[in-house]
Amino acid sequence: MSALTRCLEEEAAAIAAAAQRLSSEQVEAALELLEGCRQRRAKLVLTGVGKSGIVARKIAATFSSIGLTAVFLNPVDALHGDLGIVAADDVALLLSNSGETEELLAILPHLRRRGTALIALVGRLESSLANGCDVVLDSSVDREVCPLNLAPTASTAVAMAIGDALAAVWMERAGISPEDFAINHPAGSLGRQLTLTVADLMVPATALDGLSPEAPLAEVIGRLTEGSNGKGSLGAAWVRASANPELMAGLITDGDLRRTLQHHDPASWGTIRADAMATADPITVTPQTLAVAALELMERNPRKAISVLPVVEPSQPHQLLGLLRLHDLVQAGFSSTAAERP
Repeated sequence: MSALTRCLEEEAAAIAAAAQRLSSEQVEAALELLEGCRQRRAKLVLTGVGKSGIVARKIAATFSSIGLTAVFLNPVDALHGDLGIVAADDVALLLSNSGETEELLAILPHLRRRGTALIALVGRLESSLANGCDVVLDSSVDREVCPLNLAPTASTAVAMAIGDALAAVWMERAGISPEDFAINHPAGSLGRQLTLTVADLMVPATALDGLSPEAPLAEVIGRLTEGSNGKGSLGAAWVRASANPELMAGLITDGDLRRTLQHHDPASWGTIRADAMATADPITVTPQTLAVAALELMERNPRKAISVLPVVEPSQPHQLLGLLRLHDLVQAGFSSTAAERP
């Protein structure tokens, strides 16, 4: 066994031992305080000094990311005005391995005077901090992984693990869904999948000039090559309806153009019109469709591979609102497993 492996196993053993030491009654009391905090729309305030303060910051970040407002309060700054961030309805979680951290003991009476519920995450149950709090969670360890038994190592790992466990159980009891989680993670992969819609990524119809049904082949090729309104090539162009130019009669893609030319004698190409090469019933999506669902539709369509989707009104399938390109989805971070599109 390498020295590194030994240290990891010692920390893992410390966490396992902590799981056995924790009082189920105290854990349940802590979870009830956290649930009450959510119901009151109050805050979870975390505080600690040194390495415990770093752990407190991480736990605060975790709770904020899952939907419970949490902030870190520097105990030194708290005594010089920052206590104003703490309200009576809030819950404070105080971290200290010794339970005798002077800075925490100094703010303890001020927190109690406000009526703030107090949870101690401490390494000594018979300590001043533990005795001054409403709920006490035991984070004690037999020894640190540090060879001198001095540097906070196993103790911080245990405190972090307990904080993570509290967050995980709180999520479960609060019924936090992937959609809820994504709200606070809009830049992550999950956030993109659960929040970005077709409307966020499409090229709006206002930037797209439609082709008349009678448009000749040369005009169609020009539109597919150069695009319209300075947007460049989109790989598709929409054809206006004869009866109502505001509505879409069909969609022409690069693939439609190639298939049309393939099935017509070159001598007749000059007679081909836009309406003859357009797909009259293209697969469409609505603006509210999730972008990830649109990508799946493009990749798994049984009729033919799709690189552009018309975006239409839900109640009016011929009212074009925009075009969604596979390129835009990939640029937004959605991975495509499809090969080169025809």
